[in-house]
Amino acid sequence: MEEKWAHRADLAETAINDRHASRLWWIPSTNLALVSWPPTAKEKLFVHWHYWWQAHYLDCLVDAALRGNTKVRRRRINETIRGMRLRNLSALTNNNYYDDKAWLALALQRAGNVDKVPCPKAVAPLQRNIIEGLDPNLNILPWRTNETFMNVPSNGPGAIMLARMGKIDEARHIVDWIYDNLIDDQGLVMDGVRLRMDGQEVVRNIHPYVQGVVLGACLEIVLALRQSSRLELEHLESVKDAEDVEEQMIYVTRIRGLVQAIASWMATPSGVIDHDTGDGDGGLFKGILARYLADVAVRLPGDSPSNRATKKLARRLVTASAQSLWEHRLEVDGLPIFGTDWGEDAKLPHNYGFVSTSLSERVGLVRVAERDLSVQLSGWMLLEAVARLFRQ
Repeated sequence: MEEKWAHRADLAETAINDRHASRLWWIPSTNLALVSWPPTAKEKLFVHWHYWWQAHYLDCLVDAALRGNTKVRRRRINETIRGMRLRNLSALTNNNYYDDKAWLALALQRAGNVDKVPCPKAVAPLQRNIIEGLDPNLNILPWRTNETFMNVPSNGPGAIMLARMGKIDEARHIVDWIYDNLIDDQGLVMDGVRLRMDGQEVVRNIHPYVQGVVLGACLEIVLALRQSSRLELEHLESVKDAEDVEEQMIYVTRIRGLVQAIASWMATPSGVIDHDTGDGDGGLFKGILARYLADVAVRLPGDSPSNRATKKLARRLVTASAQSLWEHRLEVDGLPIFGTDWGEDAKLPHNYGFVSTSLSERVGLVRVAERDLSVQLSGWMLLEAVARLFRQ
C-alpha cells in the first residue's frame, strides 16, 4: 500500500513539473510553476505574480524530497526559492499580505529540514517581518498591511510558524482568539473579523483550509507544550503535571472537535472531502486541509482512546479523499489531471481536442477549473498526505 501511494504521488509530482515547471524569464538555475496548463503568453512570462501559489508549490516539492531525497529534487527546491526571490523583484518580505508571507515562511522552514538543503537565508527575515506585523493591541495578524480585517488565513499559518519557532505563548494567544471569536454553531472555524468603528463584524464564510490551519496550529501547540514539559522534568526534576496536562488538553480537545466537525459537515458519508472550492485561490483549499489532517493522523499523541479515534477519523478522511481523487482523474500522456471536485470526474483543461465541449467553453465563457495550478497542487498535496500516512 505504501508503494502504491508513493508511486501515485510521484506521478502527480511528474505531471506538475512536466506541465508547469519553467525557468523564470529564461534565467538559468531558476524554477517557478506556471499558473495554468496550457499557459497563455502572459502566464509564460509570469506577468501576474501568484506568491502564495508558489509557496505551496515549494511545500509540495519539499513533501516529495522528504519522501525520497534525490539530487534532482534538492536542486528544484533551491531553484524555486531563487525564482521566487527574483520574481518578487525585491526581498521576499516585500508583500502586503501576511497570509502569503506566512505560507512561504512555513515552506522555507520545511525546506531547511530536507537533508543536504541549507536552511534558506530568507527564513529568518520573513519570520521577523511577520512577527513585527502583529497588531500591537490584539497581538494577532491582520490580513494585510494597514488592514482592519483580522482573519484565520493569516493567523492560522502564523500561529503554526510561531509554535514551530518556540513562541508558544504567542501561538496560543492567536488560537485562543480564534476560538473566542470565530467558531460557528457546527464547530467549524469562520473566516475572520472586520474591526469597524461601530464594533466587530464577523465574516462567517467557511473554507476548508481555514479548518486545516487551525488543526495545524493546535497540534503544534500540543507538541510544543509536551516537549516543554519533558525538558522541565529533565532539568528541574519537578513539573506541575496536572497543570501541564490541563493546558495541553485544551488544544487536544479542540483538535478532536474540529476533526469531527469536518467529518460531519465538510465530507461525504464515505469520508470524501467535498466542500465546493472551484478554481483560482480556492483550488488550494482542500489540499491544505488534507495536509493538516494527515499531520493530525501521524503526529497527534495516541495516548488515549479519544485521541486514537481522532487519528483514525483524520486518516479516513485523507485516505477516502485520495482514493476518490485518483478514481476520478484524467490522464494525458500517462500523467494525471485532478478534478477540482474530488468526487466528480476531472475535466480536460484544454477547451479543444479530446472531448466535446459546449460553445461557451470553446469561446472561454466557462473556465475549466482543472487548468489552474492551484487545483493540480491540491491533488498532489493530497497524494503526498496519504503517502505520508502509509509511510508512517
